[in-house]
Amino acid sequence: MKEYVKTVPDYPIPGIQFRDITPLLQDSGLFSKVVDEMSNPWEHMVVDAVLSIEARGFIMAGAIAYKLGAAFIPLRKPDKLPGETFSVSFELEYGKTEMHIHKDALDRHERLLIIDDLLATGGTALAAVDLVEKFENKMLLGAGFIIDLPALGGAERLAERNIAIHTLMEF
Repeated sequence: MKEYVKTVPDYPIPGIQFRDITPLLQDSGLFSKVVDEMSNPWEHMVVDAVLSIEARGFIMAGAIAYKLGAAFIPLRKPDKLPGETFSVSFELEYGKTEMHIHKDALDRHERLLIIDDLLATGGTALAAVDLVEKFENKMLLGAGFIIDLPALGGAERLAERNIAIHTLMEF
């Protein structure tokens, strides 16, 4: 599947090598394969909810939640969720932002999975973990990503927090 991921140099800022998963999504067979392979590690577990990081993570997480018979919970940028939210601030490779979740989003969900398209430094995924930790009695089963950039250390940072990860490919 690696040959279907385009590398776009200097996007969104100079020095960043953006990994574009659009070609994977545009092929129905490849899209199905990615959803199946990302779901496999958790298909024999009870997963109550799949949390996902805006925006490309939403694409995969919705399909994975459906496949696992789980709810889908969006983790959003500032001012995108109505009502009361928990939030965390975090650093990206190219800036700072926040992530939000509704305060009641996990009321009926205990066994959780985080899904995103790409794991780089781990900052975004760790922000999602921090959001989950704002709730009581929740079990984070793991996190899944299409792409891991191991040179940036995200997998190691998640391992330090005892988060099991599953990735499909490394760049």
